[in-house]
Amino acid sequence: MVSDHPPGLDPDRLRGLLDRERPGLVRGPLTGRLIEGGRSNLTYAVSDGASQWVVRRPPLGHVLATAHDMRREHRVITALGPTKVPVPRTVLLCEDEEVLGAPFYVMEYVPGTPYRTAGQLAPLGPGRTREVALSLVDTLVDLHAVDPAEAGLADFGRPEGFLDRQLRRWGKQLDASRNRELAGVDELHAALGRALPASPAPAVVHGDYRLDNVLVNADDEITAVLDWEMSTLGDPLTDLGLLVMYSMPLGMPDSPVSTTAEAPGHPAPAELIERYAARSGRDVSTVSWYTAFAWFKLAVILEGIHYRYTLGRTVGRGFDRIGDLVPVFIAHGLTTLQEG
Repeated sequence: MVSDHPPGLDPDRLRGLLDRERPGLVRGPLTGRLIEGGRSNLTYAVSDGASQWVVRRPPLGHVLATAHDMRREHRVITALGPTKVPVPRTVLLCEDEEVLGAPFYVMEYVPGTPYRTAGQLAPLGPGRTREVALSLVDTLVDLHAVDPAEAGLADFGRPEGFLDRQLRRWGKQLDASRNRELAGVDELHAALGRALPASPAPAVVHGDYRLDNVLVNADDEITAVLDWEMSTLGDPLTDLGLLVMYSMPLGMPDSPVSTTAEAPGHPAPAELIERYAARSGRDVSTVSWYTAFAWFKLAVILEGIHYRYTLGRTVGRGFDRIGDLVPVFIAHGLTTLQEG
């Protein structure tokens, strides 16, 4: 018998769990579909014909539980619910692997668009595109203004030595996927280590903050911040550096990595930095280090994807061109650090 539901999701088992844990929530048989676009964890939309919810679970056959910790994701979204940060309302966390084969959580379905490319933003026009990008900064300021202790997240991470650990972690990731000469990558890594800034007071850090990880409604309002799998307590300027990096044009048409920076009306990085500084009150004088670190981190991630592609472990559109991007990211990182 052929299954009519996506791999990793059994609607009948899910319905049984929800009927037990949240009686009356589901009114009829559940159907589900995979939501494309996530980098790592799997996301499904499920419906009983009248209402919709979202299920998040680790990838099929995952091995690193720490990298796909459903409890952490569920915890941070639940904790941020009462704050100004727009997040979906959580329904339940299930750590019983008998239900779907892995831990997962259920949250409300929030309508909205994740803008992934400049082409998708273009129909909004320059004025609306600008406002959406500025709203992204304002929402980040709201996130970093959350008091971790008041939100119940005082033990959500180890802020002491955060940047040093991050730099060492991504250096190890690079070593794990070395199979070709990459000019400048060791130079960039070493230069970042020599110029390590002193971190400001710790905040809840998203870890992958960019436009296609938020939902925007028809009124150009951010309705939900998604994909919290890399969130922790740490240096808030790492989020700003990543946002700035994604706001810099790559200068590569048809790049397999999404960027919205070239959309007409998109604010320049300097304006985004200035808005963050004005609204947060934080010193952003070292933001070039954080932006260079973001270039390095993405270069390492892309090199890992390229390495898996060369081994035949990754299939799909665009993976054959990922390797060409890595030297570009390294060069941008070196330039950003030197200019800072």
